[in-house]
Amino acid sequence: MLKTPCEYMQWHGLPIIRKELVKSLIKNYGLNQKETARILGITPAAVSQYLSKKRGNIDIADQNIISEINNSAETIISNGPSSVISEICRICCILKKHVEQPLKCEVSD
Repeated sequence: MLKTPCEYMQWHGLPIIRKELVKSLIKNYGLNQKETARILGITPAAVSQYLSKKRGNIDIADQNIISEINNSAETIISNGPSSVISEICRICCILKKHVEQPLKCEVSD
């Protein structure tokens, strides 16, 4: 069965985006795991699993995408948890265009 672009990103892209956001919030803003979990709306256990590569264990090699994720982390710090969903969606749209076979979505493209 063919997966929609959103299904694909839910299973493959979202964990990678969250992992990189976790890393950025902790490294660049000095947040602890509990604070990071609260801001992102995930559990502290999920944060721990992202950091230990039990979730989102694929690394992003494209530094432009990493830069965009760091920009999203800055936006989340500046605007608070209410900006998490829009920032994750923004990064998701960027990632969709950079996978081996770009995913086309009639709704967001």
